[in-house]
Amino acid sequence: MKLKICGMNHNPTEVAQLQPDYLGFIFWEPSSRYFEGDMPQLSKSIKKVGVFVDAAVEEVLEKVEQYQLDAVQLHGKESPEYCGALRHAELDSASQQDETPKHHACRQAGVRGDELEIIKVFSIMDDFDFSILKDYENVCDFYLFDTKGKLPGGNGYTFNWTILEKYPSTKPFFLSGGIGLESVEKLNEFMNSPASKHCYAIDVNSRFETEPGLKNIASLKTFIASLNGHLQLKTDNS
Repeated sequence: MKLKICGMNHNPTEVAQLQPDYLGFIFWEPSSRYFEGDMPQLSKSIKKVGVFVDAAVEEVLEKVEQYQLDAVQLHGKESPEYCGALRHAELDSASQQDETPKHHACRQAGVRGDELEIIKVFSIMDDFDFSILKDYENVCDFYLFDTKGKLPGGNGYTFNWTILEKYPSTKPFFLSGGIGLESVEKLNEFMNSPASKHCYAIDVNSRFETEPGLKNIASLKTFIASLNGHLQLKTDNS
């Protein structure tokens, strides 16, 4: 089981010392956790995730290049076609026949869309129409299931995880939404249920903060230790 810690802002270097598998940086300006400035030096074993909400493809690619992101997390209403544009972006000099603005921006960015991990987020409250996933199967690497709320993410409460028993895909997914220290027992139950069969990672954010973007290191250490005891959470990246 992998761990993603999202909403990096004030103390990412300290969080990185805990060796999570993914760190999330939010590039949606209305967010109180909006990231700007210099990216800290991180271990190559930690994947940097850029979180976007209905941003232009060109903007995403610019951020990927600027911060050398390993993955993008799409938290808005991005269509399968949008995800496909990222996945199939012509980014090298061998593909310069297409001179659309999108492809020009891709080449300028110097990044490869086929090397990016694409995580598409879907929000759940009381139920979810899993048929929506069908058109995303070939253009995303992972899904992320979060709690539907007022904000695109970081709302701080959980949805009913048993809904994932209906999950029809074999694509690995991230479990998100209000996961905190008090969630360890519930996570253990989930991981021993059929609903967790394709759960790839746990994603945490607001429940481990002293203020937006400032993570509580002590609480994260306790959480990771508890998960190691219960779920054999993979934090050594081996």
